[in-house]
Amino acid sequence: MSASAPQRRITPGDIRARKGGTPLVCLTAYTTPIARLVDAECDVVLVGDSVGMVLHGLPSTLGVTMEMMILHGQAVARGLERALMVIDMPFGSYEEGPDQAFRNAARLMAGTGAGAVKLEGGESMAETIRFLTARSIPVMAHVGLTPQAINVLGGYKVQGRGADADRVLADARAVAAAGAFSVVLEKVPATLADRITADLAIPTIGIGASSGCDGQVLVVDDMLGLFSEFRPKFVRRYAALGDGAAAAIAAYAEDVRARRFPAPEHVFGDGE
Repeated sequence: MSASAPQRRITPGDIRARKGGTPLVCLTAYTTPIARLVDAECDVVLVGDSVGMVLHGLPSTLGVTMEMMILHGQAVARGLERALMVIDMPFGSYEEGPDQAFRNAARLMAGTGAGAVKLEGGESMAETIRFLTARSIPVMAHVGLTPQAINVLGGYKVQGRGADADRVLADARAVAAAGAFSVVLEKVPATLADRITADLAIPTIGIGASSGCDGQVLVVDDMLGLFSEFRPKFVRRYAALGDGAAAAIAAYAEDVRARRFPAPEHVFGDGE
């Protein structure tokens, strides 16, 4: 029997073509085992700079480096066969201008095999997005709450309420016009997210936005309930793995202290 043909990898063009269709499923991944788990169900797997907070214990995403993103991008790439892998450009790697952004985006893609990069910012990043896409670097944009701008925004606050809605809408229009193939809408009112989704020709991917977006993304560790102390409103927990892991670790510790582990079946005899 001949080996089955490898699955076709989803492309940025495929994602763009899903506008208005079946909602896009997106999750983050930072390691090979998690990438293997999410690949079967996700259209997009995001190697997010949230890795700095989730796996490295940083207080924000601002301390994430290019080296960290490449390391985790390489790990995720080993676990994917089908989903489009998008990798975040870390803080300070693209804001200086289009030339800097191109050098670092090219480094990320060449070093990891990612199919696209994601960068934060609206109208201020339009020129950079246009520069990158003209040079064969697909860009997923990110507007609304942009965590890399946390010091300017003054916290992880909802963006686009009241008169501020026009700013977020203008940002979304600018990145779409500049050539982004999709845009993440983070922590914006549902009515505004729906308005933007109807307005744009590219897919919107919500996180704390609206079920009317063209897709949804969550940090996989939040969705799996690995960390009980972090419970943002926009996360639905589909499991409580953190509680199960804590119980398992406690049971292991108890067995070790009582000399119940290792048991005879877990050790080797002289003839083995």
